[in-house]
Amino acid sequence: MDRKKLYPWYFTSGALVIFFLLCFLPGIIGIFYSFTDWNNFSSEVNFVGLKNYIEVFRGKPEYRTYIWNTVTFTVVTTALKTIVGLGLALLLTQKIIKFKNLHRMIIFSPQVMSYLVVGLVFKSMLHPTTGFLNNFLRTMGLDILTKNWLTDLKVVFPTVMAVDTWKGMGYIMVVIIAGIMSIAPEYYEAASIDGATFWQKFKSITLPLLKPIIVNVTVLNVTYGFRVFDMIYSLTNGGPGNATGVINTAVYKEFSKGNYAMGTTLSSILFFILLLLLYYILKSMENKEAEA
Repeated sequence: MDRKKLYPWYFTSGALVIFFLLCFLPGIIGIFYSFTDWNNFSSEVNFVGLKNYIEVFRGKPEYRTYIWNTVTFTVVTTALKTIVGLGLALLLTQKIIKFKNLHRMIIFSPQVMSYLVVGLVFKSMLHPTTGFLNNFLRTMGLDILTKNWLTDLKVVFPTVMAVDTWKGMGYIMVVIIAGIMSIAPEYYEAASIDGATFWQKFKSITLPLLKPIIVNVTVLNVTYGFRVFDMIYSLTNGGPGNATGVINTAVYKEFSKGNYAMGTTLSSILFFILLLLLYYILKSMENKEAEA
């Protein structure tokens, strides 16, 4: 059957034009402006070459802090969401657990709320004097554990990553549960006959068959981590200082100050990072398919 006859090229031409005009073209224009001194204080736009990129990597250390925070946030939250989501999925597919669907719904429910709402709720809960968490710890006689969760430099970034993990782990759990339920039970029955333990079944059956799903959710988590903005903006706005600032909060600040060229430079750096990451992931997947 000729696919070209079934799906003529002009069926997709409209979508391609819209994508080019609304997504691709603005990105290219943004990259162009990253090589200029575009700002809100002058009507002239002059070409400055790599000056903005040099400023990011060799100038103010705060820019390098933004990049490092973005990478740290991405790596930590991706690992936590995947591990916790996998653990919950394994737990909530066991026969001994009652009301599994209720538990799944409760854990998944934060996913349907916007990041802005979650951030504002936790900002109230983590308030040092009136917040629920510190008041609960004081009630339990655990005053020593109370913290300034969103202002203490030692705990603010781990707190933000913990909140983001709490919100996102339910989605990972649901996706992995779907993968576990698609595994033929005959594999586990045969393993049980051979005397395999739970961990042996997990290592030899569950994990290998879930590998494509885990790779997919990892890619989604990584791309989200590099693009994170809403959660951090609503919780700390990148503060205190630049302790929780990431690339997108830096872009927002630069545009707010009228420094459009630096904002587009940071956006372009983020674009190049994601592009290289996507290329590496696709290349590795192609190599694995070729080996198979």
